[in-house]
Amino acid sequence: MSRSPSRAPGAPAAPPSRAEYCVIACAEAWRGAGEILASPMGTVPSVGARLARLTFAPDLLLTDGEALLIGADGTVEGWLPYRQHLALVAGGRRHVMMGASQLDRFGNQNISRIGGGSPPRRQLLGVRGAPVNTLNNPTSYWVPRHSRRVFVEKVDMVCGVGYDNAARHPATARFHDLRRVVSDLGVFDFGTPDGSMRLVSVHPGVTVREVREATGFPLAVPEEVPCTREPTEEELLLIREVIDPAGLRGREVPEGAGR
Repeated sequence: MSRSPSRAPGAPAAPPSRAEYCVIACAEAWRGAGEILASPMGTVPSVGARLARLTFAPDLLLTDGEALLIGADGTVEGWLPYRQHLALVAGGRRHVMMGASQLDRFGNQNISRIGGGSPPRRQLLGVRGAPVNTLNNPTSYWVPRHSRRVFVEKVDMVCGVGYDNAARHPATARFHDLRRVVSDLGVFDFGTPDGSMRLVSVHPGVTVREVREATGFPLAVPEEVPCTREPTEEELLLIREVIDPAGLRGREVPEGAGR
């Protein structure tokens, strides 16, 4: 719900936090999306989707995760029964930003198990809807703790489909579209000839060397790597005073994360 800004008029805003740069990077995933359903998984992506709706993506649809379409302030805008939600998923009218226990260089995602043996070393969520998501919808990923444990050479189990596996099955993967990966260190895409992961930007305070050292596979890195764009003053006010006044984003990405 909207609140009056607590900052005195004309007072300078505090510098953006690492979490707020991550929010901006996630929000940008829905720029120009049009009237599609945003499905963010995690606090920072959820704040990002609401920010996008309030600024540069006004036609974006948001859901409460149950059965309703809601506005950026949580007010009810419509009904979204499960059948209609599945129709949006199957028809590609959704952009989901999922989490990942493991991601490899081609964007294969694992949220099911750690370890290739039977039984696995650790049982996780299970495959869930990841295959359908990646084969029918634009898909992005959010990783709040960038490390070699997550960014691995080869995932222990393919749940979300990456570009190498999609290329082997063109008939069933014709709508496959991995958009971006956002972590607490930077932003990545798959805009390379072989569909492997590429560094797009680093968050302020992060170096390319740090990103490479925290990644368990060779990463495509252009000659010049910019910083993730800075939030505008309006965006900072929306994040801090309207969307997330409780500061939950900072619990997911604490200040100093990745340093």
